[in-house]
Amino acid sequence: MNYLPRVVDKEIDELMEIMGAVLIEGCKWCGKSTTGLHHAKSIIEFQNPDRKQEYEEIKNTKPSLFLNGDKPRMFDEWQMYPVVWDSIRTDVDHSGEKGQYILTGSARPSEGETMHTGTGRISRVLMRPMSLYESGESTGEVSFSDIIAGKDISGVSKLSLEDLASVIVRGGWPASIEVKSDAKYRFAKEYVKSLVHEEVKKLDNVERNPEKMLNVLRSLARNISSPVANSTIEGDVKNNFDGDISRPTVTDYLTTLEKLFVIEDVNATNLNFRSRYALRTKPKKYFVDPSIATAILEMKPNDLIQDLNTFGFLFESLCIRDLKIYTQSYGGDITFYRDEKDFEVDAILRTSSGKWGAIEIKLGAGYIDEAANNLLKFKERVDINKCGEPAFLVVLTGANYSYRREDGVYVVSIGTLKN
Repeated sequence: MNYLPRVVDKEIDELMEIMGAVLIEGCKWCGKSTTGLHHAKSIIEFQNPDRKQEYEEIKNTKPSLFLNGDKPRMFDEWQMYPVVWDSIRTDVDHSGEKGQYILTGSARPSEGETMHTGTGRISRVLMRPMSLYESGESTGEVSFSDIIAGKDISGVSKLSLEDLASVIVRGGWPASIEVKSDAKYRFAKEYVKSLVHEEVKKLDNVERNPEKMLNVLRSLARNISSPVANSTIEGDVKNNFDGDISRPTVTDYLTTLEKLFVIEDVNATNLNFRSRYALRTKPKKYFVDPSIATAILEMKPNDLIQDLNTFGFLFESLCIRDLKIYTQSYGGDITFYRDEKDFEVDAILRTSSGKWGAIEIKLGAGYIDEAANNLLKFKERVDINKCGEPAFLVVLTGANYSYRREDGVYVVSIGTLKN
């Protein structure tokens, strides 16, 4: 099977030139092991049950033996044997050589594990499931770096509304990309099943009720692309679960999902705006891939076509996933704006150089004018003395065409976008 290049490949290559080791983190099944091995010359798979006794003996006697092998040497699911972290740190300190080790991890190590900081020795890279450009479904005709630079754009997406529904339900799981039959929609369901019954327990050997966890996930799915309070999730679970759940339990379950890289927050912006209304600061919670939500809600592509409201929220989730992947490649971050009068902008993108812009996300072409006007209205609220003028305004859409309007607002089809 041919390796499908990932956006993080360049980031990994650059870090391997200046750091002793690189840690690739992300949820299960997103392709970390395949990508890590693409950059490595030897590998230890800590999850291999046939070598568990051998690994236990090395851990308890001389952990530095793990390091013996061709470099760069990769440690898959390193958090299962966190002792390897300190061995790597010590070896990098003594040798001073760069690009020696690659670690991959689908969970943060258990609390209480002794581990020195890897600052200056081990750098972290966050990996997500595939964007549409990585999976080959975006034409890549429009580069976000060109938009940030203020250049003209042009592109035509090959994705229909039905195609968008399909890629949302299928998700960006690498193993599903080449599957042509409807079996491709099972990957996300199998992921959720593994998550609820296995991964949440293996994280720290704490028993968590699978049904409660599934109901927490269901609440998150129902509130996708919206700010949601823990109290709301608690209420949802109590209404759907034959039993009780406490606020601390909800917090623990959400923390567990964060440690497994299943959910991530998009925070409210901290840019300064000229507004007489207070900003809302509650973050939005997103699944790392929109297919997790459709799997939990048991939705098929045709269900999205029949429910365009839900389709719109899940399309926003898809766009946020891709935006996070693309902006990470040049040190950017994604926030959102919402004030107490519910005036909202879906995404604020800020680059490491300080440039920033506003993005509205709309599934259909019929909402482009409304979204563009909202962005222009938002621009008037900006205090340019504090944060500078926006470098770009973008309507990110599921429609076919990408272009720049006469008012300067970019209209970008997600099916033409790359980093």
